[in-house]
Amino acid sequence: MKYLRQFQVMATAFALTLSFASSAAQAVEAPAPQAAAEKQKVVFQVSAGDPQTWNLTLNTAKNVQKELGAKNVDVEIVVFGPGIGMLKFDSAVANRIDEAAGDGVKIVACENTMKAQKLTKDDMLASAGYVPAGVIELMKKQKEGYAYIRP
Repeated sequence: MKYLRQFQVMATAFALTLSFASSAAQAVEAPAPQAAAEKQKVVFQVSAGDPQTWNLTLNTAKNVQKELGAKNVDVEIVVFGPGIGMLKFDSAVANRIDEAAGDGVKIVACENTMKAQKLTKDDMLASAGYVPAGVIELMKKQKEGYAYIRP
């Protein structure tokens, strides 16, 4: 009886050892689920009204999309103050702005600035979007984890 009891204990221990070994092997063999790559986010501030600043910003936005892949990054340009003039349909960089918007860059104009400069949406490029306040938009984007760039 004593030997039978020892045999049962050993058999149980052996079975448990096999069970643990099997579980450990499965854990090692099974690939860990990959986390989905988080989309990158960047917001640019443009408050300067000169074409050089605009061209720098548009070039940088394009480079970000090229480097990371346009589908892997959200790019937004927030425009206020003197920079708003470059969003007018007759601006020196109008074609480049339309091209960037066509490539997925979101370009938004501050309605407070538009009001102060007596501009309407009819004065602006069709590709432009609008936000009530440019600075508030920048604050929101930073809170959402956007990298903030001011060329």
